Amino acid sequence: MAAADPIVRVAVDTGGTFTDLVARRASGAVWRAKVPSTPDDPGRAILAALAQLPEAAPAALRHGTTVATNALLERRLARVVLVTNAGFEDVLALRRQARPDLYALHPAVPPPVVHRDDVVGVGGRRDASGAVLQALPDLAPWIEAHRATLAGAEAFAVCLLHSYADGSDERALGAALAAAFPQAPITLSHRLAPVFREYERAATAAVNAALSPLMARYLARLAEGLGGRALWVMGSAGGLLPGEVAAAGPVHTVLSGPAGGVRGAWAVGQRCGADRLLAFDMGGTSTDVSVVAGALQAAEDGHLAAHPLRVPLLPIETVGAGGGSIAYLDAGGALRVGPASAGAVPGPACYGRGG
Repeated sequence: MAAADPIVRVAVDTGGTFTDLVARRASGAVWRAKVPSTPDDPGRAILAALAQLPEAAPAALRHGTTVATNALLERRLARVVLVTNAGFEDVLALRRQARPDLYALHPAVPPPVVHRDDVVGVGGRRDASGAVLQALPDLAPWIEAHRATLAGAEAFAVCLLHSYADGSDERALGAALAAAFPQAPITLSHRLAPVFREYERAATAAVNAALSPLMARYLARLAEGLGGRALWVMGSAGGLLPGEVAAAGPVHTVLSGPAGGVRGAWAVGQRCGADRLLAFDMGGTSTDVSVVAGALQAAEDGHLAAHPLRVPLLPIETVGAGGGSIAYLDAGGALRVGPASAGAVPGPACYGRGG
């Protein structure tokens, strides 16, 4: 059967609790496998699922992942140092004036992914057209003056005013930081999200930087385990990204797993003649909801866990509450659920492993 009807496509989706693999044969027949996820290294579960294939897998693997999603929801993030213009070090803390709850006397918002002590200002300024108002200073003395902070970074985010018009200063800063601290990945905001509004651009760059070390390590281990097979990762906009692109820009994968579900729901709707859909996906860690009307179209003004993201995203609302979310009593005695999850290890209480 294998020779006459070979497996031509394999896709795998990694969730916080289960990892699911689907293989399609040339005839259209489908083969499935489900294994527990391995939170310490999600790639191990993928390789375990691939090992169950009845025959050799094809040369490429399509991968939907919630690694970045869950890391952001649960704030398992790298330590980021944000470099911005002197005088604008509070850009992430000030946010926008809009309040999530208009009538809350003491509104609570999640803290930025970069601690205020890890934001460093640098001289230099450009106007909205990209013209130089104040030249960037000599960067060697600046690095020495801030070395104590910069040396503690696991990743850097660089966001300067109006760099969408001219990114020369960001590139110069990136080169200087790379030479001084070659172990830390660097996100330049004008390359990732070349849009105006410095808060949203800074927040997007900071999230990308905070996810970079985690995703780079994960995808590198997975690529090694695949033994030369091409790795494609589902992007938040509903398309596939080469593995190396996803590793360098992990913010493009924050809705990777959910985006695959929405795209699949849209494909089913097309076959059924329905173009107005409500897609609902509850996993072990998060729950995702999407409304699709007419066409599947990505927008560039989305958010996740209250963090604005100026990269293409399908219209998906994600909350940190799923089947394995942990319930607890807060300081006031109120019952809360999530965003921390029992995941696959130890898993929910019904697993009998201490969850």
